[in-house]
Amino acid sequence: MTDVIERPNAHGSDDERDAGDGEPAARSPRTWTRADTPTPTSAPELRRSTATIRSIDVIRLIGSALAAVALTSWLFFYALPLEGELGFVFISYGFFLLFFGILTAFDENRPTVRDRLASVVMHSLAFLLLLALFSVVVYTTLRGLEPLGIPTFFPNFYLEDMSNAGPLDGLDRGGVAHAIVGTLIMITIALILTVPLGILTAVFLTEYPGRFSRFVRTVVEAMTALPSIVAGLFVYAIIVQFGLTRSGFAAACAITVMMLPIVVRSADVVLRLVPSSLKEAARALGASTWRTVWTVTIPTARSGLTTAVILGTARGIGETSPVLLTAGATTFFNFNPFSGPMTSLPLTTFTFIKSPELNFIARGFGTAVVLMALVVILFVIARAIGGRGPGQLSARQLRARTQASRIDDYRFRARELGITPPQAVSPFERLKRLIPMPARRRVAPHD
Repeated sequence: MTDVIERPNAHGSDDERDAGDGEPAARSPRTWTRADTPTPTSAPELRRSTATIRSIDVIRLIGSALAAVALTSWLFFYALPLEGELGFVFISYGFFLLFFGILTAFDENRPTVRDRLASVVMHSLAFLLLLALFSVVVYTTLRGLEPLGIPTFFPNFYLEDMSNAGPLDGLDRGGVAHAIVGTLIMITIALILTVPLGILTAVFLTEYPGRFSRFVRTVVEAMTALPSIVAGLFVYAIIVQFGLTRSGFAAACAITVMMLPIVVRSADVVLRLVPSSLKEAARALGASTWRTVWTVTIPTARSGLTTAVILGTARGIGETSPVLLTAGATTFFNFNPFSGPMTSLPLTTFTFIKSPELNFIARGFGTAVVLMALVVILFVIARAIGGRGPGQLSARQLRARTQASRIDDYRFRARELGITPPQAVSPFERLKRLIPMPARRRVAPHD
């Protein structure tokens, strides 16, 4: 607040100055700023919880779900002539979202309500996917418990083939060992062909952009949706044209055609995520493009490249039609991938399931469980080999780095004190000190 007031004279009052001088002095108004009356401060803001799930949210979810089920049940059984399990679920879910939004709007503002509804929808979709996966795994496992050895153990299921077993034989005869061997041989050959080609192609697409790389990327993206039967027919046509026989190698080539686009596409995405500053630093030190890729790009993206290989393996190990067209089906062992028919676990599962015999159907579900277990084992092995991200060291590497740091610290301290530190001794030199080597005999030169 600003007021115009008279400022008192520093030499005395106006009356005193008039009395002393005999002349009236002119008053000089001054502008002064008066502080406003301080307003009372508002109440302190309540502390907000940053937790993802709060107790009030859980109460709202449970209450909305119960109210939605109750209202839908009333509509289906009393109010309207409705029926059907799928319709009941969809209508209940719609009422659930409506009730949850209303309850949230009582305490929250509009953006928070939208955020809560979007979060509920996303979590619902994730739960639906997990429920579908869990249902498939549990149903297949329960149907395949008998041939797997629960409650009666049948070791022949894991150790024998089907050459001496028929549709009417019990589960104590025959097994799927020949399919396990065939699957491992095919997927090993396919990985040997796919991993180098896929990673090199991804490196080319990332490090050498241009018209040709764009064309290759377009072809790879188109091959991602290639039907497996087309890949099998392509390899089968080559076999028929050159007069070759069906074999495990031909099936591995067909599986490679299916795996290669997945590996290339995934590896391309992973290599693009490598920070460009790392590549620029390597090239600033004088490293060539290939040296930068080999020492910087690939080690940094090792974990992502492992994931790309796992995705390709999961796609190839479950293929049935390419194996049926290129390798055929057999009931006996075949360890030679270049001659004779060879079967796989997916193809054996299909052969068992299409039989009307109950024992064969049970064998088919057991074979499917073995296939899932094999995929999990391969996934664990791949993660153990290349699952660490950049900068994550193993226990052995961490001990080696700690020892190197101690040696460097000792050398620096010795240099400060003016002491010559002892030279590092290699393990081979230590071995030579422990085991003295015989002296070489000098041979006198002939005259």
